[in-house]
Amino acid sequence: MERFVVRNGDVALSVLNAGPADAAALPILCVHGWPELAWSWRHQLAHFAAAGRRIAALDVRGYGESDKPAAVEAYTMAALTSDVAAIIDALGGRAILFGHDWGAPIVWQTAVRYPDKVAAVAGLSVPYTPTSDTSFIALIRTLYEGRFFYQLYFQTPGVAEAEFAGDPDTLLKVYYGISGEGMRAAASAAKGPDSDFLTGLVKPDTPPGWLSAEDLAIYNAAFAKGGWTGPLNRYRAQELDHEARAGVVGKHVIQPAAFIAGTLDPVRRFIPGHDGYADAGRACDDFRGTTLIEGAGHWVQQEAPEAVNAALGQFVDGL
Repeated sequence: MERFVVRNGDVALSVLNAGPADAAALPILCVHGWPELAWSWRHQLAHFAAAGRRIAALDVRGYGESDKPAAVEAYTMAALTSDVAAIIDALGGRAILFGHDWGAPIVWQTAVRYPDKVAAVAGLSVPYTPTSDTSFIALIRTLYEGRFFYQLYFQTPGVAEAEFAGDPDTLLKVYYGISGEGMRAAASAAKGPDSDFLTGLVKPDTPPGWLSAEDLAIYNAAFAKGGWTGPLNRYRAQELDHEARAGVVGKHVIQPAAFIAGTLDPVRRFIPGHDGYADAGRACDDFRGTTLIEGAGHWVQQEAPEAVNAALGQFVDGL
């Protein structure tokens, strides 16, 4: 694997690349979520490169070796999808997209906003939900009134940054806490609205089996160097997205699409009383199916790489 840099305006984006540059098949571009890196796709990069495909993964702006603008406005969906579009152009002008966590909405929205550049799209952990006239943050404030919800906690600049920077085990607690292993072991006590994020998250004695000490060190070094403001600003930009929603409200994904997630992913139960994975393809016009991986949690492509690679491979081979 090697890195190259793509510029989108004044933002430099670091891209991890594997596989032959002259491969006949369309390239694949992977987009990570919070709080991760291009390295989160290491198993998929190795798998598809070994199969003779070109595959790349970017450090999303705000993360890793990519630039980290300070302003919240730099992390709107319009800005992030334009980054993906710029990298697609660098890869030849058309690509297949994989996205996980925040990377899933980013690739879904790239497919909607740049349909000629996106040949197919697979979302992991977060199904496609069309943009609506209802603000997600406003909805969550109503649904979680009197209770803690992390995205509300993230809205005030500086608060989560200070908490995360002050605990050297933040990433280990987060990665373990919503993994399949962590979800099986978790206590179910709800937190009050004034709680902080890390309260209730357990530091395991050793990293979970899917996360080596070397992998954890890569993540820790990246966040120690780059800080937390860029990654958290994506959550703060959601109201800006809502204000700029004209043109994308109600749009379906028209490209071939697939959805993959772990059965224990907490995203599945974001909306109380509702299974968010029950109809993952409802707004995808060419939906190729849902794959739920038993026992896996939120970090599905790292926790269960063989199963995820098999599902992604079947999706790509069927295009």
